[in-house]
Amino acid sequence: MSDYVIDDGMEVSLHFTLKLEDGTVVDSTKEKVPATFQYGDGNLPPGFEHPIKGMAAGEEGSFEITPEHAFGQHNPQNIQTLKRDDFGDEAPEIGMVMSFADKAGTELPGVVKTIEGDRIEVDFNHPLAGRTLTFEVEVLDVKPVTTH
Repeated sequence: MSDYVIDDGMEVSLHFTLKLEDGTVVDSTKEKVPATFQYGDGNLPPGFEHPIKGMAAGEEGSFEITPEHAFGQHNPQNIQTLKRDDFGDEAPEIGMVMSFADKAGTELPGVVKTIEGDRIEVDFNHPLAGRTLTFEVEVLDVKPVTTH
């Protein structure tokens, strides 16, 4: 094990489990390959990075992440009503996750919420928006980022 702690410029390998308020596991690397990332590179929302700063290999922690520090509050303005014609040949179904492009060409996933005649309501909020999450981590390795 190294003597390094998690901070900017460090490569971090860890196992994590992300849970909802009721304990339901949303995502986990426990039975998979650990997550490896550069701390501070924007891969993780700041609310997930901040609590692990200063941790070292071998340490574990469990952190409550509020919506404001995770995926934001649910925003009613992110629910859009589209016309069936906007879907081309695809036949939307309630609960279906579909990909849309915004004006800048960025891909946005949306969940079909309701279908009423020619009008289809799509929710572009992150699926975990408005949720308080528990972020459990087991730090496996911390080392300086190597540049080639």
